[in-house]
Amino acid sequence: MNLSVALNSVLLSSLLIFVAGCCTAPKAPGRALHFDYVASVSEVAAGAKKVDIWIPVPQDDESQKISQLEIKAPGKHRLTTEKVYGNRMVYVSLEAPFPEKAEVRVSFDVERLEVSSVSSLPAVRAGARLLGGDRMAPISEEVQKRAAQAAEGKEGIPAVARGLYDRVLSDMAYDKSGKGWGRGDVAHACTIGKGNCSDFHTLFIAMARSRKIPAFFEIGFPIPPDKSEGTIGGYHCWAWYSEGDSWRPVDISEADKAPGKTEYFFGNICRNRFSLSSGRDLLLEPRQQGGPVNFFIYPYVEVDGKPSGAKVEKAFSFRNLD
Repeated sequence: MNLSVALNSVLLSSLLIFVAGCCTAPKAPGRALHFDYVASVSEVAAGAKKVDIWIPVPQDDESQKISQLEIKAPGKHRLTTEKVYGNRMVYVSLEAPFPEKAEVRVSFDVERLEVSSVSSLPAVRAGARLLGGDRMAPISEEVQKRAAQAAEGKEGIPAVARGLYDRVLSDMAYDKSGKGWGRGDVAHACTIGKGNCSDFHTLFIAMARSRKIPAFFEIGFPIPPDKSEGTIGGYHCWAWYSEGDSWRPVDISEADKAPGKTEYFFGNICRNRFSLSSGRDLLLEPRQQGGPVNFFIYPYVEVDGKPSGAKVEKAFSFRNLD
């Protein structure tokens, strides 16, 4: 092979590698882990005849993939899907006599991606619900006033949404002291100006809907970025809003806790979390006899058709698969 041919061969190979690299979209950083969700029901009221248990079960979407799902439960149980938002759950039905402690274990693997936008999500099927008020998040005059102020002088959904994000960030503080926080109560958020993630994002969603921007609530579990295994103490939630042909996430409470990431958490969510359910005021499947569930992250239990009458415990743990 002469020098000219060899040089041409090298150049061609380099060009092919360059083209292949340009045509291959970089994969968003992901995290793979195994998760165990354990719920137990004990001390059922004397004379009770039936216990019903509902537990959220994650599902695939553009930001996460679920595999190796395993459910261990006493009595009759089955997977069901709630009709409005499309949330998946396991339903367990127990009849007397009850075990001393009825334990339900839901185990699965999840691969979660860092995302900045998606084309669709299961909750999108809720349609008009994504523009109306919820029981604890009505489109009140105060909500409309704040949203109008935040949107003043801004054109286009991205700019308006950023105005709403900044307004909530300005009006709220992440503070779980006192009473009333954690329910996603717009009136409490507007009056007290502090709370946890559910309070931040409920206010954002109500303000977005008041500006005719579809938005919804999503809830799941945070995973410590610096640990390979451990237990999880509680939930985390965030919000999605529509830009027309795509959906963008916001995590305003995390931005409040980490001011250096204010820009990031408008339109991005990291891989150190996963989703279990979406929406508010949920009617489970089969439908519970009690009122709508505010949001669905922990076990919901009814004893003889009433949301009480037993001791309910829960535990959550994870380990990395990477």
